[in-house]
Amino acid sequence: MRKMGLDVGDKTIGVAISDELGWTAQGIETIRREGKKKDFARLEELIKKFEIGEIIVGLPKNMDGTIGSRGQLCQSFAEEIQNRYQIPVKLWDERLTTVSAERVLLSADVSRKKRKQVIDKVAAVFILQNYLDARK
Repeated sequence: MRKMGLDVGDKTIGVAISDELGWTAQGIETIRREGKKKDFARLEELIKKFEIGEIIVGLPKNMDGTIGSRGQLCQSFAEEIQNRYQIPVKLWDERLTTVSAERVLLSADVSRKKRKQVIDKVAAVFILQNYLDARK
């Protein structure tokens, strides 16, 4: 059963999926947000295509562990996914994943323009890989 990791933002949704054994996470795409209908339609296509059995949504927490307004939006998004697709959805602490993704891209000498295009997808990989590693 493959798992899907999501880094949910206001303008984009970074998407990663696991291999069938749940060992590694790979970035799939960055969905440009165009409204709920289109966003969820694209997610549904990916869920069906990759036969996703569980979805991990990054939960942005404040550094003190509290959940702010961005985290509440991600909680609502996760709840809506679960209600729409009847797939188990888990929230995963995503603190510093975007920072880690930025560092990896910088160390790989990726241009600023290209980093902007892939940062959310790479952050989704970090979210999902951290989840997979914690379950081992």
